[in-house]
Amino acid sequence: MGQPTGDFRQDGLRARTGEVFPGDLMLTVGGADGSEATACPDGWRPEPRRRGPRERTGPTPGPGLAVGPLALGTGPADLPLLDREADIAELLGQLAEGRSVRLVGQAGSGRSALLAAVADAAGGLAPDGVVRLGGHRRSADDLLQDLFAATHHAPGVRPDRRELAARLSEVGAVVVIDDVDLEESELDRLLGAAPDCAFLVSVPPDGRPLQLGSRLRDHLVAGLSRGACLNLVSRLAGRQLDESERSWAVDLWFESEGLPLRFVQAAALLRQRDVAVDALVAAQEDRRSVFGTVQDVDEPDDPAVLEGELRRSVPLPTVAESAAPALRLAEGLGDSAREVLRLALALGGECPTAAHLPALIDVAHGEGALQELVDAGLAVSIGGHHRLAAGVLESLSAHWETGEIGFGAAEHFSWWVGHGSVGTEQIAAEAEVILGAMLADRTAARPEAVLRLARAAAPALALSLRWGAWERSLQLGLEAARTLGASGEEAWFHQELGALALCRGTSQRASAELDAAVALRAALGEPRGGVAARRMVELLRATLDTPAEDDENELAPVGRRPVIRAIAQAPFRFRTAPRTGRDTRRTVLAATAAVLAVGVLGTAIGLSLAGQDPQGGGNRTRPGTSVDDDPLPSGLDFGSSGSPTPSPVPEATGSASESPAETPSAAPTPSASRTSRKPTPGKSGTTTPPPASPTQDGAPTPPTTPPSSSVPPTSTSPSPDPSGTPTP
Repeated sequence: MGQPTGDFRQDGLRARTGEVFPGDLMLTVGGADGSEATACPDGWRPEPRRRGPRERTGPTPGPGLAVGPLALGTGPADLPLLDREADIAELLGQLAEGRSVRLVGQAGSGRSALLAAVADAAGGLAPDGVVRLGGHRRSADDLLQDLFAATHHAPGVRPDRRELAARLSEVGAVVVIDDVDLEESELDRLLGAAPDCAFLVSVPPDGRPLQLGSRLRDHLVAGLSRGACLNLVSRLAGRQLDESERSWAVDLWFESEGLPLRFVQAAALLRQRDVAVDALVAAQEDRRSVFGTVQDVDEPDDPAVLEGELRRSVPLPTVAESAAPALRLAEGLGDSAREVLRLALALGGECPTAAHLPALIDVAHGEGALQELVDAGLAVSIGGHHRLAAGVLESLSAHWETGEIGFGAAEHFSWWVGHGSVGTEQIAAEAEVILGAMLADRTAARPEAVLRLARAAAPALALSLRWGAWERSLQLGLEAARTLGASGEEAWFHQELGALALCRGTSQRASAELDAAVALRAALGEPRGGVAARRMVELLRATLDTPAEDDENELAPVGRRPVIRAIAQAPFRFRTAPRTGRDTRRTVLAATAAVLAVGVLGTAIGLSLAGQDPQGGGNRTRPGTSVDDDPLPSGLDFGSSGSPTPSPVPEATGSASESPAETPSAAPTPSASRTSRKPTPGKSGTTTPPPASPTQDGAPTPPTTPPSSSVPPTSTSPSPDPSGTPTP
């Protein structure tokens, strides 16, 4: 995997060029002056298409089937997962209810193994199946992009946050992410972008506790029981333990609190001890064949008894060696595995794939060397890629000198990322190894190698949409360019960072980076080299001049009901337990009654707010006021008892075309408008209408009703009769 095929000569190299489509922009990568972001022309952007569970046949990043002996089912002994049945059942139940769970525990507690086991068993919980992602050194934006790419077919498309929320709101899947190192706010943003997905994530041991009201729930991955630990070490050792070894394993169980990784390493120590015992047995047999039997030495005739005596002569590891066995395990490795381990230490704990090992350290059988590290508990395999196990890097860095073993890594990967037969997916898979090579060269004070690798890898990482790794490579390259005083290269990295910031929507940083690139090229006397940067500055200014929409809830799903989601706490498309006929009838009756009650209450509130008289008197409004100004609904009176009582209001009718020029006899009576009434002292429930406010001529002020165009303004209205019957 990852090694170019065919012609390896220099004519196979090419500059990485292409286009990707972040949001409404089109990013052209690999231009003469650097990358450039422009407005995407119509019809150029591929339309995303949903993928079904059967279309995701390829391996996805994250905890796959090859996770080493920690999985206890994918190791060399093909062991089942021990003492985790209750954890798997509980996690499956919470995922079936749509809840998101965070796995917490100590280093080496088997979080990745439990994650893989639950993912294998959760295939039928969601309509879109299970999506496995790798969270190792990934940001929230990278994980959202990985989730989009796993569920949609859209090559080269990186949606903005609004479109991403709209696309992911239609996905209902169980999302499994291993080794997520994000803040709780970033995790909440990740969960909010896909409300119909149930997330199962594992976090590092030093993660912060959840706050109150979080959508995640913590599940502690504790150590194994004593019987499971003894069974584990016995199976991985390949034989039954004797009494001394059982006592040693029990002491280790008390000291390690049953962490599975410690017993995987303990089994490796026992296998190394068996190799030493076999060497003693072979030496004893050789001595007999060469010198014969010595009569003075009483030796048992049974070979098994002799092996037992020789085994007792080889001491077991001490408690201190068992607590930190990485150094002793590393000393017992083969030559090839030891060289691979030394290279991984130089690259910050990242192991290159087996195809790169012959070119880096001259190891012919890289697969066997990596598997030896996994069997010894010194490395883990996540999604087909290897890295050192927890605590190994810290334990060995103080004792092992890496030397110049990583000196040629930058040169090799600079050639590899530019080869025509290497795809962007392969480069994205080796992103952490490439960054590790840059960091190793920076530590060794080799800025030329860092600059060369950053220039070669940055366009490839941009095209692969691994923008978190793209940004880190640009920052390392910019630092190396400043160290070397290469102003032209520094301008190139500033322009790349400006294009990245523009595509992400961070306008202030984009403006600063692009202005720096233009200034540096102008100082170098290369004004034509800054044309692309100036065009992006103009695009940025045009974008800032355009009024932007409110992005306060940009990750809120379009058309979602957050209140119902908060109450139910479960996606509507997940399976639920079957209901009986009686439960269904009760649910239907309760829902029908609730709908009727809400309808009646809404009608009453609507009539009250509209000011409509329940007796049919129409909308009555006090002259000069609106309906909202009246403190009480019409037809209600709060007397001294504090309870509303209906008050008799005489009805009145009149023309809608009354004019202020009419005579006082044609003006409506005070009962024609809704007024606030004060209770008469001593009489609860009786009201007295206030007198109408006179105009300048002494006539009451009529209601200000707009004149109707269909009725002439000179028409007269019938005078109201106190009995309620209009008289002409």
